[in-house]
Amino acid sequence: MAKRNPNGAGTVTKRKDGRYQAAVYVPQPDGTSARKFVYGKTWDECDGKRKELVERAKQGIATPTRSAKLTEWLPYWLEHFVAAERKKTTHAKYETHVRLYLLPLLGTKGLESLSPRDVRTFLAKVAKKSSAATAKESHRVLRSALSAACRDELIVRNVAMLVQPPRVTSREVKPWTLAQTRTFLSTARADPLYAAFVLAIALGMRRGEIIGLRWSEVDLDDRVLVVREQVQRVRGELYADTTKSGKRRPVPLPRICVAALRWHRLRQAEARRAAGADWQETGYVFTTRTGRPVEPSNLYRSFVRLSKTAGLPAVRLHDARHGCATLLVASGVPPRVVMEILGHSQIGLTMNVYTHVAQDTQREALGNMDRLLKPQH
Repeated sequence: MAKRNPNGAGTVTKRKDGRYQAAVYVPQPDGTSARKFVYGKTWDECDGKRKELVERAKQGIATPTRSAKLTEWLPYWLEHFVAAERKKTTHAKYETHVRLYLLPLLGTKGLESLSPRDVRTFLAKVAKKSSAATAKESHRVLRSALSAACRDELIVRNVAMLVQPPRVTSREVKPWTLAQTRTFLSTARADPLYAAFVLAIALGMRRGEIIGLRWSEVDLDDRVLVVREQVQRVRGELYADTTKSGKRRPVPLPRICVAALRWHRLRQAEARRAAGADWQETGYVFTTRTGRPVEPSNLYRSFVRLSKTAGLPAVRLHDARHGCATLLVASGVPPRVVMEILGHSQIGLTMNVYTHVAQDTQREALGNMDRLLKPQH
């Protein structure tokens, strides 16, 4: 007698037309189970397909018995792919695009029936409703979701990859001049977060990296700190995570950073004594009066307030990274070194700054052509 498959493993039977079919109960994107049929010209071919379905079911991978709609797939993808593998900030951003744009405008479309034309129409509507930048980001989210569906063999092609995202004009960043930067630091010197602004300007550290810096990662004697984590607030939760690149990076400290951090440590020790039993020891460099991490929004508000007090043009705190890169490149620091200091994941990000600054150097160099090519009398 042929060995019978265990319950739930399905069976292979021969059809009247000579082909073979197998039926297996498989999980659906909505959490239910349904019977899935597969077919083959031979018993072995059909049994191989049956085994694949059983293995997918054991791993909890959804195998729709019909063409799943985006209303079913996108929430499943967010929960089982994005939430499990990506940072919370990424999950929050993707969830926003799914909730505000993808589900309302494409939710009724099936994964297999979605066409490039549908995607183009969708992007046009989002660009009109919001902006080209938002449409481009929604395109990226859709492309990622469909790539996951391809890997799960729910669809055979990713139609989002066949459609070009909208072109976005990058916002021109105009960092402060060296004189304006000095003016800001002079104005901020008495502020409790002065050392944080020094790190942002001199080292180009991100806001989350500054707030997530711990004293255990700072060595003022050897003049080095290690950027290991960042603190973010997402969906009302303040939490620590790895850096944007996921890597730790040691950064040598200029003397201005060492002096600012020594002064800040003295101020924090005084705050600890004043708080007494209310102090919560978290180990963070920048804290509230009771030891808790500084809110990211409060750091930005202080930066804006001090900028206005100094009478300086309005810039984002994040633009201090661009200003830092500009000063480093203008000083002759190689792009690869600038990339390591700023923690860029790709050299192309650094080269955008490098090219911007190099234009001034090129203009100065080509200015000598007038002298070199001037006719001799």
